[in-house]
Amino acid sequence: MSATSVIPAALERPYKYLWLEWDQEFAVLTARICVKPIQCYSLAAMAELQQVFNDISANPGLVKHFVMASGAPGVFNFGGDLSLFVLLVRARDLDSLKLYARRCVDLVWWLENAAQVGVHTTALVQGDALGGGLESALLHHNVIFERNTQAGYPEVLFNLFPGMGAWHLTIRKGGFGIANDMILSGQIYTADQLQRAGLVDLVVDVGQGESALRKIVRSAHPRLRGTLTALQARRIAAPITYESLQSVVELWAVSALRLKDRDLRLMERLARAQVRKVGGAAEGAVEEIKRIELDTAWGFERTGLSEWSTLT
Repeated sequence: MSATSVIPAALERPYKYLWLEWDQEFAVLTARICVKPIQCYSLAAMAELQQVFNDISANPGLVKHFVMASGAPGVFNFGGDLSLFVLLVRARDLDSLKLYARRCVDLVWWLENAAQVGVHTTALVQGDALGGGLESALLHHNVIFERNTQAGYPEVLFNLFPGMGAWHLTIRKGGFGIANDMILSGQIYTADQLQRAGLVDLVVDVGQGESALRKIVRSAHPRLRGTLTALQARRIAAPITYESLQSVVELWAVSALRLKDRDLRLMERLARAQVRKVGGAAEGAVEEIKRIELDTAWGFERTGLSEWSTLT
């Protein structure tokens, strides 16, 4: 890959929450997302990302490779906008929860169909990926993790579940057992663990992600037409439908309205930890999740109840 060059006019727009990089040699478009104070999929960030996808689709053949990356050091993406969810649940605003979910599904569906529009996709994950952050990474044809990355689906800790494709994507890549363990446990995993589970294609040392990306693009480009056709066939063999994604997010939105005040306080606590991480603090969301797990375990110890009995 050559040095980053001027973005084609068809893709050049002013964005607030992401910046684009263009590599002319292999027609690579990299989108680096940076949302403050929380590196998450806010409605505004998703609108900008959807515009990028619309521009790619409107100019067939222009972009050959799409790369999703982060512009926030130490964090790929924390996923859903927890602060917004708390506001909407407390307001009993089911329509807005469903609106947010639909915006997510539209992004998921574009990436799921990227091979059909002639685009090979790679997620370059250099930092923590939680909930929807991990979901969005798994959507890509290739998933690169730097070794210090930690990822998982913590939603069960506050009585919710990852609703924007986690079951579909984790089952397809890792199998039902892996998906069941990850989603129902809320556990955080290392990059190497996720690679062994089949969810991550390549794990590299810290700082080597960009180099690994260049190698993947160089390798895929000469046989791109065949690769994209094979990936379309993979979708046929292991299909995910728009209708099933919609059904799951409808369930997610309704479930969110059943959250109790304790659950919402945990979400707020995690959101504050996410802000600290993006602000450069040594500890952030992953450490807070572990503290929440420990607090929960001690709560069960004091009451004499098992975790299972409280969930059934």
